[in-house]
Amino acid sequence: MTPPHRTPAADLDLGEVLDQLTDGVVVADADGRVRYVSAVAATMLEVDRDDVLGRDLGEVVALQDQEGRDWFGDNAPYAGLSTRSTLTEQAWLLRSGVEVLVTARLIRSQAGGPVERVVVSLRSGRWRERLDRERSDLVATVAHELRSPLTGVKGFVRTLLTKWDRLNDDQKKLMLTTVHSDADRLTRLIAELLDVARIDTGRLSLFPRPVATLDLVTRAVESVRAATSRTIEVAGPAEELPRIFADPDKFLQVLTNVLENAVRHGDGRVLVTLAAPGEVDGPVAITVDDEGEGIAPEIRRRAFTKFWQHGGRGGSGLGLYIVNGLTRAHGGTVEIGDAPGGGARVVIAWPTDDRRAG
Repeated sequence: MTPPHRTPAADLDLGEVLDQLTDGVVVADADGRVRYVSAVAATMLEVDRDDVLGRDLGEVVALQDQEGRDWFGDNAPYAGLSTRSTLTEQAWLLRSGVEVLVTARLIRSQAGGPVERVVVSLRSGRWRERLDRERSDLVATVAHELRSPLTGVKGFVRTLLTKWDRLNDDQKKLMLTTVHSDADRLTRLIAELLDVARIDTGRLSLFPRPVATLDLVTRAVESVRAATSRTIEVAGPAEELPRIFADPDKFLQVLTNVLENAVRHGDGRVLVTLAAPGEVDGPVAITVDDEGEGIAPEIRRRAFTKFWQHGGRGGSGLGLYIVNGLTRAHGGTVEIGDAPGGGARVVIAWPTDDRRAG
């Protein structure tokens, strides 16, 4: 069998390699004269790469900020401390007004010596625009979710303060119960946001141990039952289920989120089915079926992303993202399928031993 052809590193054209990068590259010599401009950089800077060779770096990398300052003058790559080796990434504007992220390496042949070469990297700022949009979505979602319970709390408290003597005990109790419920909703939203931040940054704290599966499932079901008129049934194997390896609070949060999602989007009963592992060390399967409209196969993967919402029945759009993050942090999996009654089926496979990564 003929071995695959390998191109020696010496045969590679460095210019062609740099032209294939998604980032633009500009290289200047010790005198600040441009010696190389990649194709991507030439497009970003709107210059002819051949015509700018030998010109001043500050003239070629003509970037400004919102206040009119220029990149070269503000960073002074050939001046400053002799210990500098890099220029931190900063956002600057092209002539077209498009934002790019710029950083640079300052090459010295010896420590503390003069700069002999400057390698500038220009990266598209589109990811920052996407981040800004995500932040805007977060602000909009939080504002929307906070407005309703806060409005209720403020209204009932105002009524209690202004009409206390004219209200009977039953009316006062109803208003205070509603305020308490809205406060719980606010607390829940704040907890969700904190969990999202911890999942995103990898700072999620878990305290897992072997716990009784049926006990936790029963607690979650009874908690959701108390807040809805919808029928929630539990079916399981005749034999006793093995203990799962879980942080009890996080497992309850996972199953409660799935159940509440099934209640919110379903129209009939909700069925929770427990299945023992198919093998000795396999996961316990918890299946939740609703009788709603279901989730189309082509959008199921999006259900576990932040701020994803299906239908017009409210919610923060964070529930299934947290479900997926907490389950995978334990070494389990979550999948969405079709329920026999035509609704959505969520299957949680939870390990019976420690399957955490690392």
